[in-house]
Amino acid sequence: QVQLVESGGGLVQAGGSLRLSCAASGRTFSSSSMGWFRQAPGKEREFVAAISWSGGSTDYADSVKGRFTIARHNAKNTMYLYLQRNSLKPEDTAVYYCAAGRVVATTRRADYWGQGTQVTVSS
Repeated sequence: QVQLVESGGGLVQAGGSLRLSCAASGRTFSSSSMGWFRQAPGKEREFVAAISWSGGSTDYADSVKGRFTIARHNAKNTMYLYLQRNSLKPEDTAVYYCAAGRVVATTRRADYWGQGTQVTVSS
């Protein structure tokens, strides 16, 4: 059974930093794209970032470009999202979801999803 398990969320002050992790099990995603999406209360799920199977290509939503960094470690079957210091804003508050396998930013679709990790940014 394929599982994606996110960790690293929490409460942080504006300007702080976090590192989200997504650990995959049940199959390897070393040949698949992976990505992050988020959903704030009362809003639709939105694309945050995606990374190609090799890590050589990345894509970001305009709202996080220059502030977040996506990375992956295929040997560990793990993906990361770095929410960088001095860049977090209260509007980044949301549940962050890991996605894997045929991640499509425009349609917000993927083959597999994690259960989400809450990120709360206080002002």
